[in-house]
Amino acid sequence: MIKRLFSFVLLTGLGFVFYYALTNITASRELTGVSAEYAERGAAELGAANLVTAIVVTYRGLDTLGEVSVLFLAATGIAVLLRRKKGYVQARSEDKRGSSEILKTGTDFLVPIIVMFGVYIFMNGHLTPGGGFQGGAVVASAVMLQFLSNPSYRLNHTVFGFIESMSGFFYVSIGILGIVLAGGFLDNRILPLGNFGSILSAGAIPVIYTLIGLKVGTELAGILDNMRRDA
Repeated sequence: MIKRLFSFVLLTGLGFVFYYALTNITASRELTGVSAEYAERGAAELGAANLVTAIVVTYRGLDTLGEVSVLFLAATGIAVLLRRKKGYVQARSEDKRGSSEILKTGTDFLVPIIVMFGVYIFMNGHLTPGGGFQGGAVVASAVMLQFLSNPSYRLNHTVFGFIESMSGFFYVSIGILGIVLAGGFLDNRILPLGNFGSILSAGAIPVIYTLIGLKVGTELAGILDNMRRDA
């Protein structure tokens, strides 16, 4: 009874807070402060047609580094918590029923398309909505499809680990080069800005997003692999 009463009071209080917040919102009709500076100077300074990308990758590059680090720690934590004895997954997967030929054929057809779409998303993040995190998630979904259609499918952890490590290393290296050669960490002007709106524009942003996409994709794939149930 006390738990129910406490839950009711808590939910009522939260409802009141949300109601008060929603009824007292005053919409701003113009940008001010830092946001106005980003909008006015972003395209000219960084050469990225997608202003969100310019802010996330360059102006707030340290925040993006923090997000990548959090994902890495999450992947590492899951791997430690869900680690299994060597040979256990293989032994258990042999007892599982194989998938139908139609499902396997469909997966073989769709996986390359999904991976290509994910690569397109993070390579064009400086031009259109998208970026490294979104593209990496799409690439990881191709791995998940493999897991669902083929219970015995196993990741090549050597290759995935190498890609993840090299992506993180070069990502941080580009960030440091921004400090040395340009105006700050992850400053994309270490490379020529190119023609505004073209694929080879926005300096190092396409390279940065490609590295983020590869790192996020491999880390999410590792998380999925560790969370697979063998029962």
